[in-house]
Amino acid sequence: MSTPASTPPGPADARFDLPEPDAFTRPYWEAAAQGRLLLRRCSACGRAHHYPREFCPHCWSDDVTWEPTSGRATLYTWSVVHRNDLPPFGSRVPYVAAVVDLAEGPRMMTEVVDCAAADLRIGMALEVAFRNETKEVAIAVFRPDHGQSSSRTQSSPSRR
Repeated sequence: MSTPASTPPGPADARFDLPEPDAFTRPYWEAAAQGRLLLRRCSACGRAHHYPREFCPHCWSDDVTWEPTSGRATLYTWSVVHRNDLPPFGSRVPYVAAVVDLAEGPRMMTEVVDCAAADLRIGMALEVAFRNETKEVAIAVFRPDHGQSSSRTQSSPSRR
């Protein structure tokens, strides 16, 4: 009688909710792991954009560079997610999926943390925070900015 072989890690063990950095996005993910949020700015038209792309979505120039953000944003819209059957999101419900306007101009999809849904208001001031998913991966989320961080630069953000 033979004993079953151990099963090597496979797709069932993979975290499909985590990014897979490549050569282009690596600077973004490395900065996030250090508590800094980056976006891309076009040298041709001067406009910033997010999510990171190798070309400007406004003028199609490929003369774009990484730029640190202030970490400030305002709440544009949100939805409270009460049910999500996909791991690991099911263990986080309810959570606030949101769209924020970064101070630099672009809109960003994110999550609002450290705030009751009843306290959310369109236009409320937010600041970036980071949720550490692994040692190498941190995800930018936002929380209310109560003015306590007005003198703090993004080089020393707090991490959740």
